[in-house]
Amino acid sequence: MRKPELAALKLSNPLHLLALGFGSGLSPVMPGTMGTLAAIPFYLLIAGLPLWLYVALLVLGFVAGIKICNAATRAIGRHDHGAIVWDEFIGFGVTMLAAPAGWQWIVAGFVLFRFFDMVKPWPISWFDRRVHGGFGIMLDDVIAGLFALACLQGLAFYF
Repeated sequence: MRKPELAALKLSNPLHLLALGFGSGLSPVMPGTMGTLAAIPFYLLIAGLPLWLYVALLVLGFVAGIKICNAATRAIGRHDHGAIVWDEFIGFGVTMLAAPAGWQWIVAGFVLFRFFDMVKPWPISWFDRRVHGGFGIMLDDVIAGLFALACLQGLAFYF
């Protein structure tokens, strides 16, 4: 059942559709995790691109994400509602930057990103509490993605 505050979000609105991760954020259980799962096919679409283009798409997704998340926040009337998962798409993309090929690396990246996004160790928690609006929604997930990226690259180096 859809929460009443989400009634203002319309999947027919392109900004809301993206904010909700193509509907994955509407999951009644763990919408952030569902949003990250929904991000995997999009990662697979861009994984083979040259690094500069991959990074350019992440930057574009981050900048667009500020507007996307602001639009959803205004519609809901609540900051960083769990159903807003566009930030998970970009955070997971950051995690997977230059990741080795293979399903096991996707699983490792998924687990690492979810860990840092959910636990929010310092400084992620600091930014999460102090930076608001669409920029704040996007920023803490990008930082979580950077932490997960460092761990994933460390694992790749080690193995």
